[in-house]
Amino acid sequence: MLQLLHIVFYEDRNFMGRSYECMGDCADMHSYMSRCHSCRVESGCFMVYDRPNYMGNQYFFRRGEYGDYMNMMGWNNCIRSCRMISMYRGSYRMRIYERENFGGHMHECMDDCDSFMDRYHMSDCMSCHVMDGHWLMYEHPHYRGRMMYMRPGEYRSFREMGYGGMRFMSMRRIMDSWY
Repeated sequence: MLQLLHIVFYEDRNFMGRSYECMGDCADMHSYMSRCHSCRVESGCFMVYDRPNYMGNQYFFRRGEYGDYMNMMGWNNCIRSCRMISMYRGSYRMRIYERENFGGHMHECMDDCDSFMDRYHMSDCMSCHVMDGHWLMYEHPHYRGRMMYMRPGEYRSFREMGYGGMRFMSMRRIMDSWY
């Protein structure tokens, strides 16, 4: 069964002002509204970004209301782009590496990890290869701090992707129960 993904963006806090309904990826919200300060996820899961073209800080939204997300996330900027996350029901598999270009120690992961240091004695994760599933990687242990959405593919250098000053220290799977 195909699930429709649906998110509504509002110019002002608490779902006020003009709105824009989105059912897919949007690389530049500015085409539809000059600002966005609240949103309501009717169905599905989305990554939102504070810069156009899926760049900048990211935040994961699942079904629910976000009347003042800027205060909730500590953002100084508003949503500028969004990417839908399709539901996935298969197995999950990712390889994480302590160095860029898949160098250094490697660990294969199939479930959530709340601390790379505690589980793998790994103080840095600088590249990864997502074989199966959709994942969120977090800046700090216990799924805290800034995050990055990872879908299947090779990520050879987090630094070259614009995450040079950030260390990823935990990760979790985006599960179908979140939808």
